[in-house]
Amino acid sequence: MPLPLDNQLCFTLYATSMAIIRTYKPMLDEMGITYPQYLVLNVLGETDGATVGAIAQRLYLESSTVTPPVKRLEQAGLVVRQRSQLDERQVQVRLTDAGRALLARSDCLGATLIARSGKTLEQLDALNEEVRSLRAALGERLG
Repeated sequence: MPLPLDNQLCFTLYATSMAIIRTYKPMLDEMGITYPQYLVLNVLGETDGATVGAIAQRLYLESSTVTPPVKRLEQAGLVVRQRSQLDERQVQVRLTDAGRALLARSDCLGATLIARSGKTLEQLDALNEEVRSLRAALGERLG
């Protein structure tokens, strides 16, 4: 018999992720973007001009999962897509000025998470490091 859900780390991480997304949702709605679109904007904030494949890899997703949010961001005028001049099979994605401005505006999400969590930034950073370490260890074992 499996452990009760509350004793399973996978469920705790899943439920916590959902709670964070629900916390962000009103602010994302006000900005006119979804959580997946927010993630794409963050990747582009790290590496503007990334390919769709690189965005997908950074988000641990398939390219086919990333393409719809990228297209919606383009329709909203937040990014532009263009074929790579080096390899036309690749599509590069760049932030527009409006996309950069929206990404800067999204800083409120992290501040809200800190405020609502009752934890300090240092505590959340330490927790994040532990979870990243777990993800890395599990990922290495998957090949």
